[in-house]
Amino acid sequence: MAHVVAEPCFGCKYTDCVVVCPVECFYEGEQMVYIHPDECIDCEACVPECPVEAIFHEDNLAEAWLPYKELNAEMAPQCPVIKEKKDPLVKPE
Repeated sequence: MAHVVAEPCFGCKYTDCVVVCPVECFYEGEQMVYIHPDECIDCEACVPECPVEAIFHEDNLAEAWLPYKELNAEMAPQCPVIKEKKDPLVKPE
């Protein structure tokens, strides 16, 4: 089992979550970050760090966001690992 980055991350790409990940399983895409499902250890450290509440356990994804499980699995191996906090695509209000 793994956690999944879902739709709320798209277009904002906050990276608060990546700095607390003990196994460095986050990968940076152009519009969002992804969690590699084979590397995630389900520690949940990232969940409370996400300011837009975009990270869910794969068993708790809303039905509309189920495709994000496959998207994370597909995109994480294609993207570079991200270990440090970066500026988001949008600024907090």
